[in-house]
Amino acid sequence: MKRNHLTTTLALLLASATVAGCAADATGPDDDGGGSDDPMMPDPDPVPLTPEGKFSVQSDFDIATNIPGTAGTVVNYFLAATDEADDPTKFILEQVINALPNGSIKNTLQGSIPFVAGYLNDRLLEVAPTFVDKIIDVGNGLGQVAHHFGTIEVLDITNTPAPSVGGDPSLGFAATKTVQGLHFNVDNVDIDLRFADYAIADVKVEGLAVSLEPTGKLNVAQHKVPLKFGAMMKLAMNEVIIPFIDPSVTDLEGLLKKAVNCQKVGQYVFEAIDLGSASTFESACNTGLRAASTAFYRALDNIDTAALEFDLLGTARGIDKNHDGKMDDIQTGVWTGQLGYAGTPAPLSTAKFFGTKM
Repeated sequence: MKRNHLTTTLALLLASATVAGCAADATGPDDDGGGSDDPMMPDPDPVPLTPEGKFSVQSDFDIATNIPGTAGTVVNYFLAATDEADDPTKFILEQVINALPNGSIKNTLQGSIPFVAGYLNDRLLEVAPTFVDKIIDVGNGLGQVAHHFGTIEVLDITNTPAPSVGGDPSLGFAATKTVQGLHFNVDNVDIDLRFADYAIADVKVEGLAVSLEPTGKLNVAQHKVPLKFGAMMKLAMNEVIIPFIDPSVTDLEGLLKKAVNCQKVGQYVFEAIDLGSASTFESACNTGLRAASTAFYRALDNIDTAALEFDLLGTARGIDKNHDGKMDDIQTGVWTGQLGYAGTPAPLSTAKFFGTKM
């Protein structure tokens, strides 16, 4: 049932191990940012004299190896659905049992899990023909989201000196960074999700210092960007991953119910123990899948008791495309720093950014 593939995907997604990120200067060792030395060949992209302006910026982070440990509740959920010999029907059966009221029927079924799970597994193509494949698809989607966790930002650089560098405009300009949404690439399709469309507040970082060196090297001073990771992953799950797997459903409950035939589950559980009724077990199956989905989303909510904090320092190259002395493009940007959760830091892995004047 592709168990190794699922485990590998989710381990990459939600492992709490740290991997040091590698960063490179925005300009190469032989690039002084000054353009052509031939006076007859004007520089097509001269170095700007000032970075001031408002820029649309997109950042891309690989956070797969730096997810906080409490997010392990997510991997546990998916592994529990496929990690035993009698799965996925054992997992489905457990949801049925959890939804049954206390009493003799629940006790009998609980004591018969190995037998009933085996009975259902023999009829897997009727009970849950696509269950395992869809769970694997969810894991793959989450993996892609974590490896390319993008943020949509506005960087507003004023002509006011940054107080943090002594008020000297040659050392830094005051700027404000506003994270307005998320950008994902899943199965080679780019998707933008604006926070305003989902009643999520923008994340604003004020008092940021930005400087521009004579070579064109742009420096973005150290700053922290707190994000609600659970809310972000819920948004990615409901608006990106699940619609890719099945456009007819809108959440995990809908996906599970499309993958599991609860009517058949109820019929075969009744046949296996000859107690209760098929309709009782069918109802418990539907209730159990709803509860399992709710538990998954609750686990994401619990992650947000603390923010996932990006502690960033940026370098890039500023480009003056229209030769007016002001920066028009931000190119080859690299973020370095740490990813922190609940006071526990981890080195930031691959992280890039670029921008264009608005």
